[in-house]
Amino acid sequence: MDDDRPIFLQIAEQLEAHIIDGSMPEESQVPSINELAAFHRINPATALKGVTRLVDAGVLYKKRGIGMFVATGAREALLAQRRRDFHADFVAPLVAQAHALGISTDSLIDLIRKDAS
Repeated sequence: MDDDRPIFLQIAEQLEAHIIDGSMPEESQVPSINELAAFHRINPATALKGVTRLVDAGVLYKKRGIGMFVATGAREALLAQRRRDFHADFVAPLVAQAHALGISTDSLIDLIRKDAS
């Protein structure tokens, strides 16, 4: 792991990315805490914290004695959350800054279309 965010968050986000891209489909088993810890060379408690975050969010669930699995509907729930985050982190500030600069909504849309093509 090589970024400034806590490792447990990076673990959770990595698992989320695998769920979103389909490499970890719904109802599939996710790596165990010990496998995650060994792979990333981290303390199992840190890996557990990342996985627990996803369990608390309803993205993963535990089958006692078997392991953790991706919940049905997890991909759509993650996509919906990422869309909300995208709006809050990027779209709303962009619109606010554009309006502060006197850029109309139509002009902003034109700028976006220009960059998108």
